[in-house]
Amino acid sequence: MLTGQQFYALADDSRRAIFEQVARKPTSVVELAARFPISRPGVSQHLKVLKDAGLVKVTKDGTRSIYCVDLDGVRAMRDYLDKFWDRALARFKTLAEKE
Repeated sequence: MLTGQQFYALADDSRRAIFEQVARKPTSVVELAARFPISRPGVSQHLKVLKDAGLVKVTKDGTRSIYCVDLDGVRAMRDYLDKFWDRALARFKTLAEKE
């Protein structure tokens, strides 16, 4: 379900970069902190915002927390944005058929 938190969560450049990395490959906090100029606690805070927004989910692998994309949250955003695309295409079709 789209709550608006998804857009807020991705509005931050660092958080969006972390999300994009997690979307490429399920990743731990330690791996993310090594890739970005952000401390582990900072990465964890960004991941909490992404998780609360329903964009990532976490699984345990021993003592490690592995983050991956939550497809339901991403799907909700896409469904929302697709409405605008569908409307734009319908308007284009109407205009094209008039000419």
